[in-house]
Amino acid sequence: MPLNGRSSNGGLAAQTGWIGSVARFWEKTYAPDYVGFVLLLAAYFSVQFLIEPFHRLFFLSNINIQYPHAEVERVPVGWNIFYAGGIPLVTLILTLAVTRSSIHKCHVTLLGFFISLILASFITDVIKNAVGRPRPDLIARCRPAPGTADHALVDINVCTETNHHILHDGWRSFPSGHSSFAFSGLGFLALFFCGQMHVFRPRTDLGRALLAMSPLLGAAMIAISRCEDYRHDVYDVTCGSILGMAIAFFSYRRYYPRLRSPKCDEPFPSRETLFNEGFGKLKDDEETGRVATTREFDLDNDEEE
Repeated sequence: MPLNGRSSNGGLAAQTGWIGSVARFWEKTYAPDYVGFVLLLAAYFSVQFLIEPFHRLFFLSNINIQYPHAEVERVPVGWNIFYAGGIPLVTLILTLAVTRSSIHKCHVTLLGFFISLILASFITDVIKNAVGRPRPDLIARCRPAPGTADHALVDINVCTETNHHILHDGWRSFPSGHSSFAFSGLGFLALFFCGQMHVFRPRTDLGRALLAMSPLLGAAMIAISRCEDYRHDVYDVTCGSILGMAIAFFSYRRYYPRLRSPKCDEPFPSRETLFNEGFGKLKDDEETGRVATTREFDLDNDEEE
């Protein structure tokens, strides 16, 4: 049976030389998470700037895509990054500093936050380009050539808009990127607050619960603004919000126990701690001539009160 990902004879981590050093570094640090984060970041920018969306055919008479194109958005991309990325980041840093949290807690909290943002952005853009759903303001973006038939299926070739981004972005309606990003950032902050204040434990006062859930209201307002600007419809916004919140929960739970746990305010032990415990156990077993057994770690912290 494996011990913390190693075989009973120690595996690569028990070897000497540079191979063993690299294997031990890989197992007892968060290097795999950072490698994955960099790959996600590279994949996101590739999808964002190098891949064009699938262009669905459309009718000029379709009233669902005849809304005006808003030149000035209520929440532009830059402000969305500030609201859902910058403000939660500063809030997390201040909270961790005020509570004098350990370096490990600060590390995994911020790492989980950034992974939540980039993972949501990447998945959203992949779906956007694959689905190619027209935005509610597609006709205004397209500027169809005069004489184009109203009741016949047409494609992008009838469009006269010369701005590449404005035109092609018209087929990136589903899901809402603003919504998924907002809930991945502010949703992560809400989960963090819920854990720190034990919101889901018995006898928690309503004030703490409202404070912990307040970031979700901000995320919801950002999502609603996309309908007000006619960039998305309710379906796009709802799916984007669910996607962002699901990714925030996924990223949070990779480093923190369930919110009903008595230890929900503290992250799981560091990988170095688990590695050293497991490796020490393996060494002791070898020295005494006993066969090493698998150590089970309670990663859920599901103790009952």
